Order: sequence, then C-alpha cells, then structure tokens
Amino acid sequence: MTAARPHRMNAAGGCPHADNARLLARGAVSSVVLPGDVPGMAVLGHETLKEFLSHPDVAKGAEHFTALQDGLIPGGWPLRTFATVQGMTTADGADHRRLRSLAGQAFTARRVEELRPRVETLTARLLDGLEQAARAGDGVADLRRHFALPLPMGVICELLGVDAEHHDRLHHLSSRVVATDIGPEEAVAANREMVDVLRAVVAARRAAPGDDLTSALIAAREEDGDRLGEPELIGTLLLLVVAGHETTLNLVTNAVRALCAHRDQLHLVRTGRGDWAGVVEETLRWDSPVSHFPFRYPTRDLVLDGTLIPQGTPVLAGYSAAGRDPAAHGPDADRFDITRTARGSGPRHLSLGHGPHYCLGAPLARLEAGIALERLFTRFPDLDLAVPEARLPRLPSFVGNSVRTLPVRLRGGGAVR
Repeated sequence: MTAARPHRMNAAGGCPHADNARLLARGAVSSVVLPGDVPGMAVLGHETLKEFLSHPDVAKGAEHFTALQDGLIPGGWPLRTFATVQGMTTADGADHRRLRSLAGQAFTARRVEELRPRVETLTARLLDGLEQAARAGDGVADLRRHFALPLPMGVICELLGVDAEHHDRLHHLSSRVVATDIGPEEAVAANREMVDVLRAVVAARRAAPGDDLTSALIAAREEDGDRLGEPELIGTLLLLVVAGHETTLNLVTNAVRALCAHRDQLHLVRTGRGDWAGVVEETLRWDSPVSHFPFRYPTRDLVLDGTLIPQGTPVLAGYSAAGRDPAAHGPDADRFDITRTARGSGPRHLSLGHGPHYCLGAPLARLEAGIALERLFTRFPDLDLAVPEARLPRLPSFVGNSVRTLPVRLRGGGAVR
C-alpha cells in the first residue's frame, strides 16, 4: 500500500476543519510539510494526542530538534521562535518546573479570582467603547478590535506591569510571531522589536518595581542569578504576552461567531438550560483558539497509533483536529452543543493542553471569556454578524485559529447569514 502524501500546511492559514477531517480519516498521526519545505508531523486524534502530550519520551527543548541542530533551519524561518525562545514552552524537566513555578505565582486560583472585579470593570468599559464604535460606524463595529482584543491584553499587561503605551505594539508584534505566512526578514525584524520592547518593560520595572509579575521575576533573578537568566526573563515575558492574550482573544471571537451561527444554543443559556461555562468549554473543543501548536520532539523513534515518528522530528499538536475527532466525541463531533460537557458526552477537550505543559493561564482565560460573553450578550441580546461568516478574513496562521476582524451589528435589523 502506498503511503499517503504528506500534508502541506497552509502558511496562509484558513479554516482548518475540512483538512483536519480529511487527515483524521487517514489516522491519528499525519506527516506534514512545514513552511520552507521542512518535514514534520502532526498528532490529530484526541486519545493519541493525549498520550503524546504526556509521553516521557517526548521533549520540548530545541536541542532535540534534529534539523535545527544540523543547521538546516534558517534564522528567518517563521516558526523558529516557537522552537528557540527560552521559556516554559521550550524547557523540560527541572528547568521547566523552575520557570513554571516562578511565573505560576500570578496564576494561582486565588490570584485569578482576585482579578474578577478588575475583569468585570474593564469589560463594562470596553462594552461602552464597542457601542460608541458602532454608533460611529452606522451600527456596525469590529468586536475583535474593540472588545475581544483589549480585554485580555489589558489584563495580562496589568499582571506583567506593562505600561499602556506598549499594548498596541505588543499585540501587533505578537500577531507577527504567531503568523506562518511572513517572510524571513519580517520574521527576524518582528522578533527583534519584540525583544526590544520587552527589554524596555524590564528596564521600567527595574527602575520602579511594583506589585506585578515582571518585578517579581526581576527580583528572583537578582536574588539568585542562577534562577532566571536574562534570555529566560525576556523569553518568559514574550511567552506570557503572546499566550496571555492571543488565546483568549481567539476564544472570545470564536465563541461569538459560534453563538451567532447557533441561536438555539444562545437560547439555551438565556432560558437556564445551559450556562456560559458550557459555552466556553464547547468553543474550546469545537473551534479551538489554537489549531496546531509547535513543537514537541520524540527523544527516540516513537510509534503512535501504528505510525512511526522518527526521533528529532518537529511535531505539531493538532488541537483543532482533536476537538472534532469522532472517535472521541462521537458522530456529532461537528455539532456545536453547549450542553455536551454537562451531559458527560465524550471526553474533555485538549485545547488548553495536557500533561506537564498544560496551559498555566487556563483559569484566567476561562474567567475572562465567561465574563466577556455573559456581559456582551446581556447588554446586546440581538447582537449578530454584520457580514456572512464566509466573508470573514482568517488569521494568516495555522497556529492561531480565528478571524482577523469580526464586524457585528449590536442591535437587530441587519443580521446576515
């Protein structure tokens, strides 16, 4: 039997679900071609991905990336930062536990719950701004720009002690870091500028320490130079800025799109037969904010679901595919159903990870998204898309999974299907 041709990842992004379904029909693991014709693999099936994410012979450190170590990955490769940034997502073992414990102090259950009043206040202010934008735009406003973005960006920057003057630039640079369609020069320039901005943040917090995570990380580094080196400090901040707002931004955006397309599910929440936590969890499963996350590397030849993944291969975690895997979620895996988790229908999704690298900010993302969606649809119960779903431009990335803009009409009279 002839082996299936490797799937070429679409550097320009696009909706992942049709490709995911086709690949899942072949099996839980697929050979892929990454930008620059770099060979890789993707783990797509729910149970296989769960096994892979916690496998003792799978690592995150770039020293296990064979092609990188052999000098075959150029400096401007669009996915290089995912492999080489120094921080939690590229550390293993004791280093990972050390970095995670330092950053984790800002994401304990108690600290996250203490943020609730701040998230509620910011949400109310942003809803005012969204309404003002709609008035200025003939009843239509970009919900992503005016609401879904500034909420998590404001919260994570406040946690990190990042001054407001840097917010817009950090988001722009973050979007370039996760893009997969940019050229080498732009990729290098974006990463350099991101580092420069974060160095300015560190300098500001060193000059005027505060009750924020950046100040705490600086103090930890200066108390014991071996605890956190300069590249680790900058790398940790980079990861927290990117992951701390991009994921929640996509989550809120995708949830609004899903509810606008499934008014029956919105009705369930309004009539008490569903809840906002169910909306958040089902969105995470059905339209994961991260589609294919780079990278993990087998530290030896590994066979998963009958497929060999050679040692040192860069592997994508296929969260969006696993979320709609019929083998795990049943024949109706493609259906958006906010009561699915409450009914115990199928296993919990993997969209926030699994194992030692489970998303540190998961409780905060859930808090922000739940408050944002509840307050949004309470204030604007007739909110709907202002353009057909098919016309919404997708993110230029196969890492992030969402749309670039979300024009909505806050009140009835202009819904489009």
